[in-house]
Amino acid sequence: MQFRWAIVYVKDVEASVRFYQRAFGVGLRFVAPGGEYAELETGATALGLAANSMAATNFAPPIRENDPGLPPAAFEIGFEVEDVAAAYTHAVEAGATPLAEPVEKPWGQTVAYVRDPDGILVELGSPTGGEG
Repeated sequence: MQFRWAIVYVKDVEASVRFYQRAFGVGLRFVAPGGEYAELETGATALGLAANSMAATNFAPPIRENDPGLPPAAFEIGFEVEDVAAAYTHAVEAGATPLAEPVEKPWGQTVAYVRDPDGILVELGSPTGGEG
């Protein structure tokens, strides 16, 4: 078994694709006909963006939609970056909401947190020394 993608549900797939491209420099891998789903190039594991409305066609009961006005869901998207401070500044300038400025953790990794326009938590972290 391989972990190949993570999918987050968003209000507007096209707007989210543009945001992630602008804020984090990721490429577009795939857009489904109708535009309700897209995958971004994020390495071996893709980041999928699905329209909130798509959840109802996949399963029941309905999802709790992400909301930037509420605390973030207990899930985060993590990007490994060489320069956390620069990536954090760039993401905020591209429209991310700042949440926690870069800080070095006791294990030596530097991390920072932002939220995307849907309120999804995004971590920016330096390499940890393990395989990337």
